[in-house]
Amino acid sequence: MSARDEIIIAGAAETNELGKLPDQSALQLHLEAAVNAVADAGLRMSDIDGIASVSQPGPVQIAHALGITPTWIDGTAIGGTSFLLHVRHAAAAIRAGYARTVLITHGESGRSRVGASPWPRGGSSIPGQFEAPYGTTGPTSTFTIPVLRYMKEYGLTHEQLAYVAVAQRKWAARNPRAMFRDPITVEDVFASRIVAWPFHLLECCLVTDGGGALIVTAADRAGEFPRPPVHILGTGEAAETPMISQMVDFTESQAFRLAGHAAFAEAGITTADVGHMMIYDAFAHVPIYGLEALGFVPKGEAGAFISDGNTEPGGRLPLNTNGGGLSYTHTGMYGMFAIQEGVRQIRGEAAAQVPGADISVILGNGGMFATSGVLVLGREGR
Repeated sequence: MSARDEIIIAGAAETNELGKLPDQSALQLHLEAAVNAVADAGLRMSDIDGIASVSQPGPVQIAHALGITPTWIDGTAIGGTSFLLHVRHAAAAIRAGYARTVLITHGESGRSRVGASPWPRGGSSIPGQFEAPYGTTGPTSTFTIPVLRYMKEYGLTHEQLAYVAVAQRKWAARNPRAMFRDPITVEDVFASRIVAWPFHLLECCLVTDGGGALIVTAADRAGEFPRPPVHILGTGEAAETPMISQMVDFTESQAFRLAGHAAFAEAGITTADVGHMMIYDAFAHVPIYGLEALGFVPKGEAGAFISDGNTEPGGRLPLNTNGGGLSYTHTGMYGMFAIQEGVRQIRGEAAAQVPGADISVILGNGGMFATSGVLVLGREGR
């Protein structure tokens, strides 16, 4: 049996509510999501022997609060794609015999900031020393920089960029849990205020509270669980640079490309096999970079591909079907919610279900094109 046949996601759930939750701390959101995911898998907390989460509050505190004594722990924290790496690392741990049932949790009071860590300051960090003095003081004035070079070199228009938000709102309109559901047009995007050139407000992600959790275990246990198993067919991870100014090429993500290549190779698939995609969308340009890095369209053509309707309902490559970080939710680290939607699609229980979705690819971003994780999920092992 190859590695891609061995591991499944047996449980997946989000917090009961997403959005503005000022009465719940980050820790409470972790715990609620964990309880929901364990129940989704038909397990008890005592069945969990592995745990993964990011720092603050971190896996040790979360395990203690849940009454778990894990024998395998992962605290990998590399931004919003951390949870994709947790899935990858959990799969490796289970194959190695280090754990049997792994709980991966996320909870973040991104909007209300209840129990959240203070916003980081540049200080003596590398970006703080060498980028912040030039005026880049956060994602909105940092992450947007590469797309200006992309627009200049490849002719991406402002209308095509705005249409990314329009296409994803069409999916959000079908999802009762999405924060923003009203249809929008390119003109509506242009009418929203400028946040950091060239991005308008509707081209920037939401800021919300919420959480989610996953249960990862061995595929030979699939019959023990009440929900359809979601097979982990392939995984990949990569890192490029902690400073956006040091990207190899402002018009593409090396980390996206390398992580995607590894995941597709392990899964034994090509782009032709993929029926559903989730690409981390902190800003409207990230799906453009993702589609090209994974080889779905040639360099410079993803903007036109999206604006031609290929990724929206009825299109040939359904993308960000929950509404994405632009319309569904974005707590600050969005990767968990992209995985959740991929699981729902493979199970056949998504609010905006894609008919016949049997392979879902999830691409995560960490920081500002700093890191990436990619998962290939399937209805059956290959």
